[in-house]
Amino acid sequence: MKVLVINAGSSSLKYQLIDMTDESVLAKGNCERIGDEGSFIGYKTKDNNIKKEVDMLDHAEAFTQVKDMLLDPEVGVIKDLSEVSAVGHRVVQGGSIFHESCLVDDSVIRSIQKLGPLAPLHNPANAQGIISSEEVFGKDVPQVVVFDTAFHSTMPEKAYMYPIPYEYYEKYAIRRYGFHGTSHRFVSSEMAKRMGKDIKDLKIITCHIGNGSSITAIDGGKVIDTSMGLTPLDGFMMGTRSGSLDPSVVTFIQEKEGISAAEMDTILNKKSGLLGVSGISSDDRDVTAAEQDGNHRARLAHQILYYQIAKFIGSYYIALGGCDAIVFTAGLGENQPALRKAVCDYLKPIGVEMDYAANDACIHGNEGKLTTDSSKIRVELIATNEELVIARDTKNIVESLL
Repeated sequence: MKVLVINAGSSSLKYQLIDMTDESVLAKGNCERIGDEGSFIGYKTKDNNIKKEVDMLDHAEAFTQVKDMLLDPEVGVIKDLSEVSAVGHRVVQGGSIFHESCLVDDSVIRSIQKLGPLAPLHNPANAQGIISSEEVFGKDVPQVVVFDTAFHSTMPEKAYMYPIPYEYYEKYAIRRYGFHGTSHRFVSSEMAKRMGKDIKDLKIITCHIGNGSSITAIDGGKVIDTSMGLTPLDGFMMGTRSGSLDPSVVTFIQEKEGISAAEMDTILNKKSGLLGVSGISSDDRDVTAAEQDGNHRARLAHQILYYQIAKFIGSYYIALGGCDAIVFTAGLGENQPALRKAVCDYLKPIGVEMDYAANDACIHGNEGKLTTDSSKIRVELIATNEELVIARDTKNIVESLL
């Protein structure tokens, strides 16, 4: 079975074609600037790496370009479209409606669209991706949706409810949902395998640290708490996001600056975090270079980030009643040894003993254990693979229909 995995954004479409017989990636790439000038498709296989400028007015045209590349006589990896057994889609927000991955039908698409106000930058684009996929591949090709929020649906009320008037939960479904669920699910499952134990017997804290970041507490394979909330803005500081704040900071700035809620939202989502504190960049590589040159604000930005990550891990250690393993993953988690070292040094009081040489060696694709054998908590770097989770769910759901 070959599964096409899709992550549709408002003006982009990322894809991977995965052969589920051995879970190998046959082709992957992205369509960018859909509906705008200068649109292009990137296409990569074992033997080819292509970037081609093409006009793509909408997502249907982007899917057509993906189809054409996969079938291309010279660089394609399939001979007939029937080789694509199913399409698996990433959907950010499943709300309280979807607690697991599911097969797409018209009611599922309507529900995804209905949840748009909870994820206005993502769900409408995700729904459009599904509709466009059906237009290009036809209704006979099964479409499956995998939700970022689904893995977090096991959180108890005490973790997901906000202490605001209950009527806002009833009227607007305001609560903690959490995100990066497929990533947290993948690395926690992989951690259990590496420890040779059943995940039901483990307490794991997973740290997805990238330009967008979240930390999740997992007890016996079920999420009991996670740092992102109603939106991905909640939690700790990120590339351009502020993370959690005293709410009065928001109203104070709005009043003093005379700005609207929309303008404040832009400040918190796009002008804060590493960028806002350092004044340099949201890219950690730029901030690191500036810190090495002696820039105080760059150093401060890193100090805040490392401290906040350690605080979340410490709080989840208490929430879990102990911890067997901590996992670092995603862009910074996988490629920033200094971050992992600083965070783990904070965690010495709970028994974390870092192997500094092993930590320094884990970068640019190298995974592995980061702690000594005497460490009370095992810390590991595991590269995330959200696309594989989507492909596996898609395969399982489609095969259950046969």
